[in-house]
Amino acid sequence: MVRIEEGMLARSLAGHDQGRLYVIIRMEAEYVWLADGILRTVEKPKKKKIRHIQVIHRYADPVREALLRREPLRNEPIKQIIQSESRKRQEDKHVESRCN
Repeated sequence: MVRIEEGMLARSLAGHDQGRLYVIIRMEAEYVWLADGILRTVEKPKKKKIRHIQVIHRYADPVREALLRREPLRNEPIKQIIQSESRKRQEDKHVESRCN
């Protein structure tokens, strides 16, 4: 079984938000609650079945630290992490297409 923890990045595999990046902010049985800091905020996270996400085994450090310290989560750091990760992935795709 794949290790899933709060504070990890995840990509939606199904639904209207397919392909979108999120941060896992809560877990419970077969569901996770996801936030991106923009459309899905900490106050209104997306509830999704675990089987409908792809876990990216990278932590959103500010989110993970806040969760460990039991501090309230903020949307701004989540938004910045998602944008940074999206840029990295776009750069990776661009490099791969040049190599082929």
